[in-house]
Amino acid sequence: MTDFIVNPFLEVAEVSVGQHFYWQLGGYEVHGQVLLTSWIVLGIIFVLCFLGNSNLKSTPDGFQNFTELVTEFIRDLAKTQIGEEEYLKWVPFLGTLFLFILVANWSGALLPWRLIELPNGELAAPTNDINTTVALALLTSISYFYAGIRKKGLGYFKRYVEPAVFLLPINVLEDFSKPLSLSFRLFGNILADELVVGVLVALVPLIVPIPVMLLGVFTSAIQALVFATLAGAYIGEAIEDHH
Repeated sequence: MTDFIVNPFLEVAEVSVGQHFYWQLGGYEVHGQVLLTSWIVLGIIFVLCFLGNSNLKSTPDGFQNFTELVTEFIRDLAKTQIGEEEYLKWVPFLGTLFLFILVANWSGALLPWRLIELPNGELAAPTNDINTTVALALLTSISYFYAGIRKKGLGYFKRYVEPAVFLLPINVLEDFSKPLSLSFRLFGNILADELVVGVLVALVPLIVPIPVMLLGVFTSAIQALVFATLAGAYIGEAIEDHH
């Protein structure tokens, strides 16, 4: 009876999209292509940060202008969503989320991953894998729980019975739905974009896919902005005072 109940859940957990390149680590299988592309994305971010901050000047010029523009954008985003009192503490977290998702999404839209042959499986943007988007969503959930408990202590959990006790199940369900919506929204949009471009390239390899690829670059940036904005909004909601 137990096997009958558990097996359907195991089958759902094993559903995957595309071909995967696995690494064996101990008794576990790890999606190697996700780690490879994630390291490449982190390397790109590191190089860009190094170029923009290796020779700081009091009057910025060149690439330093770009990095300071990005920093100010993230600071404004955090300030708007979290509030003036707490936002500076969360700028590094929101900035890391935004930059990783943005560069990861753009890598899928601009880099010809599929030209690189693997023994099995294929390369794609890290955010094209549900494991990556779920991990980012869970980090966001942990962060806003941490923010709320850090500021309010155990009194943070009073929010589940406000404004009425009978709303407890709905408020709990809301916290479970947040990481689900974050992860599936990002995963679904990036997967759909790469599938559309792949089909168009196969059918009409010249000219036609280019506008779709440019649209993919735009939507990829929007997805990164939406994810970081919602993460900031959830943190701001967790620490705000309810009267």
